[in-house]
Amino acid sequence: MVRVAVIDREYCKPSKCNLECIRFCPVNRTRRNVKAIELSPDGKHAVIYEDVCIGCGICVKKCPFNAISIVNLPDELEKNVVHRYGENAFKLYNLPIPKTGGVVGVIGRNGSGKTTSIKILSGLLKPNLGRYDNPPEWDEIIRSFRGTELQTYLRRLANKEIRTAVKIQYVEYARRVLKGRVGELLEKADERGIAGEVMDKLAIKHLKDRRIGELSGGELQKFLVAAVLVKDVDAYFFDEPCSYLDVRERLRVAEAIREYIDLSRKYVVVVEHDLMILDYISDHVAVIYGEPGVYGIVSKIYGVRAGINHYLEGYLPAENMRIRREPVKFHIRVAEKTETTGEYPVVKWTQLTKTYKTSGFKLYIEEGEVYPGEVLGIIGPNGIGKTTFIKILSRNLKPDSGEVLVSVEKISLKPQEVSPKIFPEETVAGNLRKADPLTLNPASWLYMELTRKLGLNRMLERNIEDLSGGELQKLAIAVALATPADLYLLDEPSAYLDVEERLSVAKVIRRIIEEKRKTAMVVEHDLMLQNYISDKVIVFHGKPGVEGHTTQPMNIQEGFNKLLKELGITVRRDPQTGRPRVNKPGSYLDRLQKSTGKYYMPE
Repeated sequence: MVRVAVIDREYCKPSKCNLECIRFCPVNRTRRNVKAIELSPDGKHAVIYEDVCIGCGICVKKCPFNAISIVNLPDELEKNVVHRYGENAFKLYNLPIPKTGGVVGVIGRNGSGKTTSIKILSGLLKPNLGRYDNPPEWDEIIRSFRGTELQTYLRRLANKEIRTAVKIQYVEYARRVLKGRVGELLEKADERGIAGEVMDKLAIKHLKDRRIGELSGGELQKFLVAAVLVKDVDAYFFDEPCSYLDVRERLRVAEAIREYIDLSRKYVVVVEHDLMILDYISDHVAVIYGEPGVYGIVSKIYGVRAGINHYLEGYLPAENMRIRREPVKFHIRVAEKTETTGEYPVVKWTQLTKTYKTSGFKLYIEEGEVYPGEVLGIIGPNGIGKTTFIKILSRNLKPDSGEVLVSVEKISLKPQEVSPKIFPEETVAGNLRKADPLTLNPASWLYMELTRKLGLNRMLERNIEDLSGGELQKLAIAVALATPADLYLLDEPSAYLDVEERLSVAKVIRRIIEEKRKTAMVVEHDLMLQNYISDKVIVFHGKPGVEGHTTQPMNIQEGFNKLLKELGITVRRDPQTGRPRVNKPGSYLDRLQKSTGKYYMPE
């Protein structure tokens, strides 16, 4: 067995503990001249010597900051080590294999090595084969992949025969770095003379005179996708290209990638957590599994349907490896009428209208009401009036006609874009404490439901500036749900979260709302998550930026059917896992479902 010991330097704080890991280690206590764990020379963190460690796990349990992870892996894996970031740091085994002739999708949990794989394949990171203290040269790296498809690819990459372009994961970084107007920047990046076509396809031509700092999250996402598509390179990498985009825009991005890249000659790799979109855009899938932050193993390449289904089932047949205890199953949940006897609605409104004089945008809202313990899903395109609707309900904006009969006094908001600047305190614990001190009390239900289930208990001492996008997202959700309020508004809570984290977040939201007997409104474009989380939905439709209409609150099946009919998209059910799959336009099932009017997962 090979022992992998990882110490998270962000969590390890020797100055704030009693060095329990060193004091209680049985090797340290019984062997006079041999140490399995000790402080680093600078005294800033502990160091575990993997060849001496016996894997008892005592240090893992004793560490007050949950900074230590130790796992045992089969010896034969060691010949597949691709990269290790340093002593007691994350370890990656294998790489996804880029292929011409189709798009390779990559799926896996956050922290399992997806972005590391993209950095290596794009030439941004040179693999060290696990030898961080004595990095090998390219000749040795290429020889280690002898007999595989990666050998040829890496040789060409090392010889600079492959040019690459990467769409980065966190779009907020681009906002801080890029300066200028959309049109000017795309013209500078354009190496193929197709900037105008790509802007038309992605519906961003009207943004060409807009500065980068003025773009919304969705607009910035489409700009970054366009900036990669106009490059004349040999390999294209897209790291989560669909965050902040509605269903229509996600499909538009997927179609643009397939349309403007010559798949017969170019390599395309896409990392995406929205399984419907990954299924729609990919021809092959690689699954990355392991323990997030500790190690990641890249599977063999599967066909797209089989790969996604294997991931959801939790078993990879080619590796004979179980990666999850229980399979993930999807069910159509048609909510029954909520029992409201003796309860008043939390929010109630008549027919409302609102017109903005400056832009001319008009919004027409149908009457509706929401009761305690209900989750109301809000679905529809971006720029259709969802934010205006919320402002009216909270009486921060006055409608032109109609009225809000029952309104809320306090709203807790999880904004669409999460960044360190939205948090008032410096640490995770400080922000949770400010929202509700019970989130830090291990004996409270709020700690168990929010802090622990979202994994925030392991990062309480972390500074906000050091958190990843997914960690910021989970903290923002926890802070919003912990804050005392009458109405909880969660805007795109799934951004940057992997499939399993999305399901965890959905369960947490439902549990908190039911326990508090309050109401939540969830704006979410991932239909699978929306299906799981909502009791009813309101569908926004119309022409973005010009005119918006809402439906009354309706059941999920009816609401999704209306939305997909507006978009001209049909979705079928996968017979093995029950997950929704987008039909190819013009296919037999697409035509059949449209003829019967059943756009969303007919039985």
